[in-house]
Amino acid sequence: MNDVTIASSDAEAAAGLAVERHHAQLAGALALRAETLSATAAAHRWSAADQARLELANWCRGELVPHALAEEQTLYAEAARRPEARLLVDAMLAEHKVIVGLVNDIAETTDVTRAAELTRALSVLFGVHLAKENEQLLPHLLSAPDVSVADLLAGMHDLIGATEEPREIRAGEDRARRI
Repeated sequence: MNDVTIASSDAEAAAGLAVERHHAQLAGALALRAETLSATAAAHRWSAADQARLELANWCRGELVPHALAEEQTLYAEAARRPEARLLVDAMLAEHKVIVGLVNDIAETTDVTRAAELTRALSVLFGVHLAKENEQLLPHLLSAPDVSVADLLAGMHDLIGATEEPREIRAGEDRARRI
């Protein structure tokens, strides 16, 4: 954790670290895919850039968005029950809508330069969003004696499913497809 967070137990502290570790993995995976798309588009390797765009969109729809939706049903739902966190949760839910919109735009565009621009916006927003989760929302929940972040994480895993296959996007598929 970046700052000192008071957790209600050792198990809760471990759960908080697990959330931050997973967030770092998601951010790293997004950054790698974004860099691949940007580099191939900048090199005018159009076919490779389009493949990178499709892979990024598939990953977002198979990993990033399901993670966000599971957080809404678990961590965010619990935090929203607390008046002092309600505005933060509302702002983070609004960010999820923008994230999903950017993912859809990346999946639907046929212009890889535009896709790289959209991916940059997605990366920046996702970084800011993770900072709020890690530095504001998560410490609030971890310090609450009546909340078990460890139990909420188990609920997230049930929602996402450990063996769920990513949703595929194929070239030529209906561009209007939405998550």
